[in-house]
Amino acid sequence: MTIQRFFPPRRILMGPGPSDISSDVLQALSRPTVGHLDPLFIGMMDEVKTLLKYAFQTENDFTIPVSAPGSAGMEACFVNLIEPGDKVIICRNGVFGERMRENAIRSGAEVVLVDDQWGKPVSVDKVAAAFAENTDAKILAFVHAETSTGALSDAQALSKVAKQYDALTIVDAVTSLGGVPLKVDEWQLDAVYSGSQKCLSCVPGLSPVTFSPKAIAKIQARTTPVQSWFLDQSLVLGYWSGEGKRSYHHTAPVNSLYALHEALLGLYNEGLESAWQRHADMHQKLKQGLEELGFKYVVDEACRLPQLNSVYLPEGVEDAKTRQHLLEEYNLEVGGGLGDLAGKVWRIGLMGYSAKSENVALCLKALQETMGK
Repeated sequence: MTIQRFFPPRRILMGPGPSDISSDVLQALSRPTVGHLDPLFIGMMDEVKTLLKYAFQTENDFTIPVSAPGSAGMEACFVNLIEPGDKVIICRNGVFGERMRENAIRSGAEVVLVDDQWGKPVSVDKVAAAFAENTDAKILAFVHAETSTGALSDAQALSKVAKQYDALTIVDAVTSLGGVPLKVDEWQLDAVYSGSQKCLSCVPGLSPVTFSPKAIAKIQARTTPVQSWFLDQSLVLGYWSGEGKRSYHHTAPVNSLYALHEALLGLYNEGLESAWQRHADMHQKLKQGLEELGFKYVVDEACRLPQLNSVYLPEGVEDAKTRQHLLEEYNLEVGGGLGDLAGKVWRIGLMGYSAKSENVALCLKALQETMGK
């Protein structure tokens, strides 16, 4: 067997993630590696924290990228904030709400489920009713932007309900960070996690997280150890916090953090509001073209993610075969459906660097030619 160097083709990534990455971010990834305790690298880490605070719209001191993908950011929030026996209200309106439930159960929580139909946002009224029946619930967990359907839930309203019962919130912002308004401090969110590969347009493998002072206080008041050593944020605090010398916890992914620094700097220079508007504008262009081709959206317009367009396939369009054709003939990747929506819908991403006019034009032209319209 002969194994040669791997040279991937240049795809146009318009699926549910990862998104396209700019040349600036890719070049940052290739810069010389330094030690993860090098004073210059530690200085860059502080800048990453500052830039993440801007992206999350928070002043939380503990705002860092977990050295693993978004799923690890999710698990970090659950294993640190839940102790065995804690009652947790989990909102499930898609695949990733179910993953929250799995994490809560494995952390020893007593789970109260609030279910909503796939494609619908989390019902604030149902959450209020769940709290009324479970006033001792300590945490509310919900997905802000459900990647499996493209539904956007009202994080501010959900958090307000939790605060009425002095409960913490755990929020999945994997697909929302950088793409739609997310205001951690203003909305009083306590533990929020995201991913580097979506609207931030960085390489996969990092999970930005932010913990409020109340969340940190709960971690510090634990009476049982966090079940995961690697994700125990009380240990990580010593590496990402403090002045000067920092305690060793793990070897950080140095070059990936260069790339995240560059990606966040790009977001900062563009401006959050401008980035949010760009995603909204590109969504409108894509929406008009898709509807002219016969696609119908899964999610109602009022709660639809601009960066994740979930659409039903028109009659006669084969899911896997058509997506494969788009990949082979146009180097264009779009995503299929998950769960009960598999084979019935596509998830067309407009995330970060992918959210630009030329990508929208290519996608629509490729679909027109492929569908013979």
